[in-house]
Amino acid sequence: MTTPKTATPAINEPRTGGTKPASGTTTTLKDSSGADSQPATRGKTSITDGVVEKIAGMAAREVSGVHALGGGLARTLGAVRERVPGGRPNVTSGVKVEVGERQTAIDLDIVVEYGVPITDVAADIRENVIAAVERMTGLEVVEVNIAVIDVHLPFDEEDNDDEARVQ
Repeated sequence: MTTPKTATPAINEPRTGGTKPASGTTTTLKDSSGADSQPATRGKTSITDGVVEKIAGMAAREVSGVHALGGGLARTLGAVRERVPGGRPNVTSGVKVEVGERQTAIDLDIVVEYGVPITDVAADIRENVIAAVERMTGLEVVEVNIAVIDVHLPFDEEDNDDEARVQ
């Protein structure tokens, strides 16, 4: 007489049950168990929205013709730029993402330099952002939506270097 076998999940099949990941996280499924599996496939890796936002923000800023990302009040009024503690620029300004288990979608608000072809800049941003996010996270980027919210004119930026210096 044979005993019935219980079903066990395949190596890369997600397990059900347990706690749901916190909102804003994704789980890259490299989940397996057992001493016979490769060490690199044991467990799971979670990537938060903030990580994808930073990667996308940095990649978008690298493109020639992009003056800034975001439409923050400080940037609009020509006051101080949005910064994180320590004086570094906030790289997630103007970046919104939706992250799933295997895919992500990215929305960018950009300010372009006057005189550059906007469609070319947008295409270059998409290429750079998709390459960076997919390479660094392993997530498939399904879309990169770009909203051009302003054009930076050469005379828009006032030279406030003298006022910013400590005297």
